[in-house]
Amino acid sequence: MKNNFPAGSLNACLTHLQQDEVIAYPTEAVFGLGCNPDSEAAVMALLALKQRPVEKGLILIAADYQQLQPYVDEKQLSAEQKAKMFSFWPGPVTWVVPANAATPRWLTGRFDSLAVRVSDHPLVRQLCEAFGRPLVSTSANLTGLPPCRSAAEVHQQFGEAFPVLAGDTGGRTNPSEIRDALTGELIRQG
Repeated sequence: MKNNFPAGSLNACLTHLQQDEVIAYPTEAVFGLGCNPDSEAAVMALLALKQRPVEKGLILIAADYQQLQPYVDEKQLSAEQKAKMFSFWPGPVTWVVPANAATPRWLTGRFDSLAVRVSDHPLVRQLCEAFGRPLVSTSANLTGLPPCRSAAEVHQQFGEAFPVLAGDTGGRTNPSEIRDALTGELIRQG
């Protein structure tokens, strides 16, 4: 279904998300692919596009922690662990947290945990606020190709008609750092 909003606009991308479609959007370092995390069809479409196995699990990116709370088993996190996590947010640090038992396997994969981030990128925050929930977030690139750093690169890899939120990345060189919230262990250098 087509919408009448200008291509690249927040409203156009929001319409695509509401229709359980995959979009691309700028993040702190690269463009991300995102979709509605509560739609199995949308997540499966994203995984097929990326040629990524569901067992690997995914990252959720949000405007604030409240958007992530339904997916997180907070009973397993101490006040100190949450305080440490919050001290890095909003920002380019992703935390692996215990997943709520109701969090779908299409998000957690083979794990009982979920990777989550509160972004400091203004367009990500606007998109998540307008959508009213977090987005699945994985780098916008086809298998074997480098992550896209511009809308033009997204269109080169995914086609001219692919919905992309117009804007610039935050200018970081590396993707987000990933840490384990329970142990503090560094999983991926940022």
